[in-house]
Amino acid sequence: MTEKCSPDSVARSVREYEGVTRKRDIGELIECLRIQDQPNVVASFGEDAAVIRQDGNALLLAADGIWSKLMEADPFWAGYCAVLVNVHDIAAMGGTPLAMVDVLSFTSSTIRSEVTRGMQTASAQFGVPIVGGHLHPDTPYSVIDVAILGTVRVDDVIYSSGARPGDRVIAAIDLDGRVHPSCILNWDSVTMKSAEEVREQIGVMQELARRHLVTAGKDISNPGVIGTLGMLLEVSKRGAVIELDAIPRPDLRTNNITFEHWVRMYPGMGFILTCRDEHTDEVCRLFREAGMNAAAIGWIDDTDTLSVSYEGVTTSVFDLKQEGIMRILDNARLV
Repeated sequence: MTEKCSPDSVARSVREYEGVTRKRDIGELIECLRIQDQPNVVASFGEDAAVIRQDGNALLLAADGIWSKLMEADPFWAGYCAVLVNVHDIAAMGGTPLAMVDVLSFTSSTIRSEVTRGMQTASAQFGVPIVGGHLHPDTPYSVIDVAILGTVRVDDVIYSSGARPGDRVIAAIDLDGRVHPSCILNWDSVTMKSAEEVREQIGVMQELARRHLVTAGKDISNPGVIGTLGMLLEVSKRGAVIELDAIPRPDLRTNNITFEHWVRMYPGMGFILTCRDEHTDEVCRLFREAGMNAAAIGWIDDTDTLSVSYEGVTTSVFDLKQEGIMRILDNARLV
């Protein structure tokens, strides 16, 4: 690491980050919506996508919304990200994205045009069509929400809830990018890439699923690399210790960001995974061949605590047994 950092300071900045704290209402919402005894629903809340069994295959169903702050700052990027994050949700489960629908609300035709231009750009780049949705043309706010359908063999699904003590933690991030000019907490490593490049990166997750090389996985989302790992641990009911110095990062000085800033950023193309130790090199190799930086950054344990370590100093970030990020009381897996 090119700059000195305090594990205490990093832990505090992640805990207090809005991308983490805004996840706290998820658990209460789940308790209101949860319906038990659905035999074809293999997994639901807590995973990046619901898993619905269909013979030997599974349908993956997910939805994501975009912060209004991003809509106001850059409607094109908001529309692009609405597609991007949904494609990532399916990829994180090892699946192939099939199609999307959207719900768009807007206050002006200019915002509508820019949002849809961003959506169409990402849709064409990733090869996932937008096939319908709903339009609110007369709202006092601008919001874009997208739902996506994907598919995967039911035996190949990568769950968030599969991490086990002794697993390695791997962070895979495409560092070939930039701080997005409209949002300093977004790392754009996708808009400048070809369709072939981004599809190859998504394809790594599909290969990991087919070969059963990982035990758990999530795409790195708004909580950043550490916060996303915390969400994975929460549904796995495990803990971990990670080495801050091992987390892949771009040149911080050139990009005029601090390490604390970096670990809170949405990285454009990034995944957090766990695997058995003997598969670590192969998992990292596959990502590197697709142009992503991948490294083992820590170990899973049975402490229910996510801790960060740097130069011999270790600090707890989340006590997931006392107070989780999403506050999900039960494991996300239903069967």
